[in-house]
Amino acid sequence: MNAPPWQNAQRLLDILYSLSYRTGDLQVYLQTIADGVSELLGIDWSVVTFCEDGTETVMASSIDMGERSRYYPLHGRLTGYVVATGQTLIVDDVEKQPEYGRGPAGYRSYLGIPLRTPQGTVIGSICSFHRTARHYSEAEVRIVEMFAERAAIALDNFHLYERERNFHASLETEILQRTEQLRSAQAKLVERERLAAIGEFAASIVHEIRNPLTTVSGVLRYFRRQVLPAAAQERLALALEESARLERLLSEILLYAKPQVLRLHEVDLTQLVQEVIDSLRTQGQRVRFDDPGPVRVLGDRDKLKQALINIGLNAAQAVTPTEPITWQLAVDGQAQVELAVHNGGEPIAPADLPRVTEPFFSTKPAGTGLGLAIVRRIVEAHGGELHIRSNPAEGTTICIRLRATD
Repeated sequence: MNAPPWQNAQRLLDILYSLSYRTGDLQVYLQTIADGVSELLGIDWSVVTFCEDGTETVMASSIDMGERSRYYPLHGRLTGYVVATGQTLIVDDVEKQPEYGRGPAGYRSYLGIPLRTPQGTVIGSICSFHRTARHYSEAEVRIVEMFAERAAIALDNFHLYERERNFHASLETEILQRTEQLRSAQAKLVERERLAAIGEFAASIVHEIRNPLTTVSGVLRYFRRQVLPAAAQERLALALEESARLERLLSEILLYAKPQVLRLHEVDLTQLVQEVIDSLRTQGQRVRFDDPGPVRVLGDRDKLKQALINIGLNAAQAVTPTEPITWQLAVDGQAQVELAVHNGGEPIAPADLPRVTEPFFSTKPAGTGLGLAIVRRIVEAHGGELHIRSNPAEGTTICIRLRATD
């Protein structure tokens, strides 16, 4: 008569010797354990499970589970008792001992051994099921406990490694994010310092030019009152026009260069938009605007109106008077006011788009390059954001976001 499989000491040693986790293949390691337990005990089915947050996950099975789920709730199950108590559970006949919980359909006997880490934490189990009732001897239990000890160490080390790997991955991601934030902040600081230097230089130039320009303009206006030949009057009108244009340029430079000191009050942005739109319409420009009712922000009324005027003029210069400019004003769910001004016409080239808010950069032949630069300074001084998007399919949209008042 052949000895039971578990009494085959050589086979037990062979299986234990084959349990090497040095390759790092946890699945193969646990599969060897599940197969070895079933072989040595002559059991129909053995599984190695990992238990966490009230859920049992089958990590390895001695039989092909097919489409069967590998995830089970622990509550009310035999494994749940083993994990909750941390004790070995032997059920010779589930039908006669239902108080410990239910097992898989078609199986009557059960042996459950907890997987305990060196720190004493139960992280899973080795469960053996047999289709008929049977008794489990102390020697059989001891064999499974030997396998459970090795499985527990392997699972614990694997999850420690995974947690460590995830920690380092999240740490690396956070470092990259912080580095990018620092680079962005540094770039913005450098940009602000550069623009501030440009502004200071421009302001000094304005003061040097304005006094002689005032004198030249006065002399030109004096000659305009004189009786001159038609050709001279024409040249004089051109000189006065250029003088006025230079005056406007100097005013814009000063507006950009001087510090943005705000006089904050509650401002109805809808009313400001309507005032700018009325001005554009008097110049013959088609404008669309659906009045959303009062939309209030905390800001400097004069500076905000200047920003809206610049946005409106920029849009009007990009289209013909018959092409409409669309203004949209809304408050989103985060109490952010968004004003979007859209126009068709020739889109801004992708290479130029990041630069259109830089001072003295302009895509228009007669542009000063300060209109949108002033808008940007005013919006940022109010703690807002300025975004511009442009493409051939949609045209150009200038969008500013400000915080609404409570």
